[in-house]
Amino acid sequence: MLSSPSRTEVMSETETSDPSSDPFRTGGGAAIVPFTPRRKDEEPSPPHGHHISSPAPRAANVVSFDARELREILNVYGRMVALGEWRDYALDFLKDRAVFSVFRRTSEVPLYRIEKDPQLARRQGAYSVISASGRILKRGHDLTRVLQVLDKPVRLVAR
Repeated sequence: MLSSPSRTEVMSETETSDPSSDPFRTGGGAAIVPFTPRRKDEEPSPPHGHHISSPAPRAANVVSFDARELREILNVYGRMVALGEWRDYALDFLKDRAVFSVFRRTSEVPLYRIEKDPQLARRQGAYSVISASGRILKRGHDLTRVLQVLDKPVRLVAR
């Protein structure tokens, strides 16, 4: 069996055998932190040597889109990006409504705003699509049906 060379035999001319000059031991390189498993009911501990700040406090009464709503909106957005119609979007979560704004270019006003206003949920419907001019194109209770106003109609091509 071959023996592995000792540390002094492998050192280059620029290395020293002094441990205090090792960048990994003095903080100049990546530190090796031992792994300690935790139980399922135990809270995770902060990373070694790092301070974790608490997340920014979220306002108590902020309206937002849930995962299903975002998936439906992003499906339409993805189709329109693929067609080259839309290029950017913005999300705004306000106290009274959530807004998904669609832009052709980043520096423009939004082409469309998809809004969720829970105060209108029992009356006209919580969801609405609003054009750049401020005209409400469609409003309703079902987001999928409201978003259909944004889909381009299929055109027949003559032979």
